[in-house]
Amino acid sequence: MNIQSFSMIGAAYMNPYAYGDLTGVNYGVWFLRHLLADSKFMTIFSLLFGAGVVLMASRREATDRSAAGVHYRRMFWLIVFGFLHGLFLWAGDILFTYGICGLWIYLFRRRSPRFLIIAGIVVVSVASLLTMFWQVTMPYWPPEAIDQVEVEWWAPPPEEVQNELDAYRGDWSEQQTLRGPTSVFMQTNHLLTEYLWRAGGLMLIGMALFKLGIFGAARSREFYIRMMSLGFGLGLPIVVFGVLYCNDHAWDVRSAFFGGSQFNYWGSLLVAAGWIGVVMLVCQRHGWDREKMTLAAVGRMALSCYLLQTIICTTIFYGHGFGLYGSVSRVGQAMIVVAVWGLLLVFCPLWLKRFRFGPFEWLWRSLTYMKLQPMKLES
Repeated sequence: MNIQSFSMIGAAYMNPYAYGDLTGVNYGVWFLRHLLADSKFMTIFSLLFGAGVVLMASRREATDRSAAGVHYRRMFWLIVFGFLHGLFLWAGDILFTYGICGLWIYLFRRRSPRFLIIAGIVVVSVASLLTMFWQVTMPYWPPEAIDQVEVEWWAPPPEEVQNELDAYRGDWSEQQTLRGPTSVFMQTNHLLTEYLWRAGGLMLIGMALFKLGIFGAARSREFYIRMMSLGFGLGLPIVVFGVLYCNDHAWDVRSAFFGGSQFNYWGSLLVAAGWIGVVMLVCQRHGWDREKMTLAAVGRMALSCYLLQTIICTTIFYGHGFGLYGSVSRVGQAMIVVAVWGLLLVFCPLWLKRFRFGPFEWLWRSLTYMKLQPMKLES
């Protein structure tokens, strides 16, 4: 999903009609991406982040070692990575959010799955309630406030579009005139109104799913088939209905910006459950060992892959590289995605044949444990 933000103006992520061709195959690419990926994989990663907190803490506590110090150092450095990544490389950073959420979800790691699921749903609902409050009160806003939302975030006028194109097609200092303020907004306002609640709540649910054995492919095949069927069967129609709703309202900011986003906000949770069911069924299936190990290598280097994608894509699209920002269609974006995936699927297994960790995982681990970690594998 991040290719959209790397390659086009920010408004085009939420409002596909804000920029670029949206006809024919380009519309098909956008629709499938929105239907199957938008917010779905961020949901899964948030769930897994919560599961990881429980896994790492329980491993240390099982050997009578304190987990708190290591956990909070990990989160501190993740916050630092996210702050620097967002401020100086790409304003769409999510590491800062995960680090902040990790500070408080840790306190709930020993609670029961039932408590964690209920609490998680309540926390996820906060952002939705805030959004619907703004939707309901929007008719009473001053006209200039609505215009500001539309100009800055939904359908910027041609001069604003050109300003953004010029900034990101320029050198690093020119990019910084937009990236800096956008990053600060994302890591403050957007964090407090959406990310903190959605990501944090999903992390609590992820803790519960881990405790229930769902992420370990430990449940029955029938369980995962039901999970897949219900997730896709309920979630996809909700997301499609959201697109139809926005189409019916001509993607007008007064209807689509707040209210229209809620169909995917909730539908994406169900679609994510469907994807988890698919992956667990694949994990249970015998065979495909080489393919599974290749994907597992990417998983072991998740942080490095995330940051490498930023380095690769900002080089392709920003002015310090090839300067293609705003020039690549959605079909072209999809082709670049496949190419980057292919590169990482080759690179990660080769790297892990020689080294214990990905390069950024090694740095994160060394900072957390306050000493350089062994990197090279013994031959």
